[in-house]
Amino acid sequence: MKTMRVLSSTAIAVGLLVSANMAGAGEITVMSWGGAYTKSQVEAYHKPWMAKTGHKLKSVDSPNPSAPIKAQVTAGKVSIDVADVEYSDAVRYCDEGLLEPIDPKTLPAGSNGTPAEQDFIDGGLTDCAVANIVWSTIFAYDASKMTGAKPATMADFFDTKKFPGKRGLRKGAKANLEMALMADGVPASKVYDVLGTPAGVKRAFAKMDSIKKDIVWWEAGAQAPQLLADGEVAMTTAYNGRIFNAAVSENKPFTIVWDGQVLDFDLFVIPKGAPNKELAFDFIKFATSTKPLADQAKYIAYGPARKSSAAFVGMFQDGKTKMAPHMPTAPANLKNALVNNFEFWADRSSELNERFNAWIAAN
Repeated sequence: MKTMRVLSSTAIAVGLLVSANMAGAGEITVMSWGGAYTKSQVEAYHKPWMAKTGHKLKSVDSPNPSAPIKAQVTAGKVSIDVADVEYSDAVRYCDEGLLEPIDPKTLPAGSNGTPAEQDFIDGGLTDCAVANIVWSTIFAYDASKMTGAKPATMADFFDTKKFPGKRGLRKGAKANLEMALMADGVPASKVYDVLGTPAGVKRAFAKMDSIKKDIVWWEAGAQAPQLLADGEVAMTTAYNGRIFNAAVSENKPFTIVWDGQVLDFDLFVIPKGAPNKELAFDFIKFATSTKPLADQAKYIAYGPARKSSAAFVGMFQDGKTKMAPHMPTAPANLKNALVNNFEFWADRSSELNERFNAWIAAN
């Protein structure tokens, strides 16, 4: 009888523990950009976090994950717990009170013990956001369809006489205006000085005019390599990781031109009023720790935002491609590179995008 009572007590205890764990399991919704990028996050962040915590994660894609945040927060109907956004959007939305604050002191130290505030690349932490990757907007072409001379500079992208054919461009002002100025001879170090003046804005749009009739617009990251693969464009701007994925994983004969690349961060944010705020914080802490950030580089050519992650970046998932040379921050790729001025776009985004949309609509 004593044995039975012990076994019964043990069974009850185990049952209560299982029930407690099940009751404590939650689910968060994470919004990102889709395609190869989201896949890299699923493998490096989502699956490991779910395995470690027992919580569930619903992955949702958007052409721009910042877009739904303002509408949801304003309406008081927030369904997104975590969103992956660009830097200028993170800064602007934080200023507007649309995001939950994130204290850098609550983030885990690097694997080498370095406090988070010192371990993240400069600019990787803001009042409401934590960076996960360094990426860039570059341009690329299909080497199998490019006979003779090959494009090597941003000026070549805008030269449709020397290199005939359509040009793919992301539908928006950011990066396009900077690239137009670099193509027009403005050094990367002077681009924002020029773009900050009315004459500079006029100059950028004048350069855009030179290829306007040849532009094919794209909005989602996956569209750019597809335009190239389908032969709809001779060259396209794109996110460097998308072109890497097409070239290495899908054996597309695509070549990246790094001249004039525009470097940027993507960051995780939590919309104000997120339904699962504490779980969202837990996910961000896990995803932006040293090893997960390095693990993402197994799947896509974006650099981790922590310094301590660099030592763990090795081979691509194919086991034969070294990732370091494909990173935007590789020394050979940084010649004439431009770092996106986040404050500039946080202040001028609405104004310049309004002008950009009017320019597109004009004959």
